[in-house]
Amino acid sequence: MSFANKLLINGKLLEGDRTIEVQDPATQEIIAVVACASEAQAQAAVVAAKAAQPAWEALGWEARKALLLAYADAIHERASELSEAMVREQGKPLMEAQGEVFYTEAFVRHFASLTLPVSVLQDDASGKIEVGHIALGVVVGISPWNFPALVPIAKLAPALLCGNTIVLKPAPSTPICTLILAEIAQPIFPAGVVNVITDQNDLGSFLTGHPDVAKVTFTGSTATGKKIMASSAATLKRLTLELGGNDAALVLSDVDVSATAKKVFDASFYNAGQACMAIKRVYVENAIYDVFCEAMATLANEAVLGHGLDEGTQIGPMQNAAQFEKAKHFIEVAKRDGIIIAGGTLPESQGYFVRPTIVRDIEDGSELVDQEQFSPVLPIVRIADAEDGLARANRSSYGLGGSVWSADAVRARALAGRMQSGTVWINQHLKFGPHIPFAGAKQSGIGVEWSDLGLAEFTQIKVINEGF
Repeated sequence: MSFANKLLINGKLLEGDRTIEVQDPATQEIIAVVACASEAQAQAAVVAAKAAQPAWEALGWEARKALLLAYADAIHERASELSEAMVREQGKPLMEAQGEVFYTEAFVRHFASLTLPVSVLQDDASGKIEVGHIALGVVVGISPWNFPALVPIAKLAPALLCGNTIVLKPAPSTPICTLILAEIAQPIFPAGVVNVITDQNDLGSFLTGHPDVAKVTFTGSTATGKKIMASSAATLKRLTLELGGNDAALVLSDVDVSATAKKVFDASFYNAGQACMAIKRVYVENAIYDVFCEAMATLANEAVLGHGLDEGTQIGPMQNAAQFEKAKHFIEVAKRDGIIIAGGTLPESQGYFVRPTIVRDIEDGSELVDQEQFSPVLPIVRIADAEDGLARANRSSYGLGGSVWSADAVRARALAGRMQSGTVWINQHLKFGPHIPFAGAKQSGIGVEWSDLGLAEFTQIKVINEGF
């Protein structure tokens, strides 16, 4: 199939001043050559967004909602194309890609249902005080390669609803889905409201430091997030940073081992472990440690690797060569610091495949436990009891998500309340939606995404204080 391959700048689909080759990570085949922007084209996108913003905000909430709903309808019409493109450029199995596209449309529809109303703090004989929300201006959205449709849309939809204009920049290794979203947007939104450019990881600092950009919303690594904070400091830009995570699962001895192992496995190896909210380390009470490890190893050995378009595929490849090398590194760490009981090998393939790997008898202090591996290599750590596990989970500098698994709901709720992360699930993991706030603690991020709380982060508070 042919893919969308043009930039969107000021309402026009344009060739880039450069090009990017896009690879299928399951085969290492070049599947497309797409436009890549120059700094001059990035500048043009910001200029267009700034020029279009006042009129876009002046349209009002209802008119902006109507255009977002038209956009959701158009995304729905091209859902199959988006899903297949996602499998080809990102590598995830088709069912996961279809799920992401479903959520992509759902996020647009949800935000189109919201409003930030004016609230009245005081209205009496001495005066009237109202609190409202106005747009910030130009928003830059920078998205990663693991969710190439949902993440950019989760930035675009709330930004536009609040009256901002946007410049989106996808990851260089997965530009196609975002360019399809640009192609879909082009006839719907006024010129300059939505701009999409690509790069070779060399235009980020230009955009985040640009004086005409009011806000940066970024999803990616903590290290890059720190660089964005630094480059944004001179103009005190508003920032939303969804950064790295090292989600811990705390498994207590009263669980149904078989059922819990299946849920933990699925939440660990979703998208081949390449998800910020995926389980990255598992702490299991001593009484069930051996049997739980055995159950996880069985699931890993039974998992089907393959191209995402092949029927029956459960786990796809690493998305890119650098991530593949990182996974191989963590397998070597696992061999050194623990005992591999499933996986630990690379199938004979042209693609970036890594078998799901289960590592037991490993401890905190190992790089595999302490760092975000972002690959299908999962450490399972033995703990004496729940308090031991909670202390270990909280010792991390990350705090994106975590989960507690127990048959005792009261006990699980109490532990969840003490787990130091922005989201804590109980007897589940990875359940999310556009109506649920998403915010990292510690070095996992700044600000809130999604829900009405995340929507408000795309606005400036405006207080009108009237005296009589």
